[in-house]
Amino acid sequence: MARYTGPQSKIARKFREPIFGPDKALEKKNYPPGMHGLAKKRAKQSEYAIQLQEKQKVKYAYGILEKQFANIFDRASRARGVTGEVLIQLIELRLDNTVYRLGIAPTRMAARQLVSHRHITVNGNVVNIPSYTLKVGDVVAVREKSKSLEIISNALASNSSSFPWLDWNADKAEGKVIAIPARSEVPENIKEQLIVELYSR
Repeated sequence: MARYTGPQSKIARKFREPIFGPDKALEKKNYPPGMHGLAKKRAKQSEYAIQLQEKQKVKYAYGILEKQFANIFDRASRARGVTGEVLIQLIELRLDNTVYRLGIAPTRMAARQLVSHRHITVNGNVVNIPSYTLKVGDVVAVREKSKSLEIISNALASNSSSFPWLDWNADKAEGKVIAIPARSEVPENIKEQLIVELYSR
């Protein structure tokens, strides 16, 4: 399955959450898409359907393919700690997500494109793999010749978010991973236990 590139508002309405960021369409129509809208009677979801929907929501929000997600869960299940929390930590430590969290890109999709187009370095070396997993101490920076890109300068100018596990140096246009993100530091509305239960079937 290819990565989703269709209408984001449609997906946000499906999950009834602004998983791609602020969404005016979702605010106006906070119900699933479809020709009957709110009038359509929907059958009660099974436990499996609820668990599957939670996994799909995370995949869409972070732009992760099915096989990638399964591999991340496998790593999380073999690691020390609570599987659900480790899963979220591994997803957060992906290079594309960290570029987004640092404010270098306005969206995760844009962050993935910046990484793929070789605008980002890790510890001084160009890394063009969006799924690259960062470690504590890694330094993520914008390549010198890419600092003048409009998408990067606009994103940095409008960014007001900061995360305790990341340290941003505006003068050098680089950020450092200073800790493993705690579950409480991840703002997304994710019920990771449902995903663990899904894979435990």
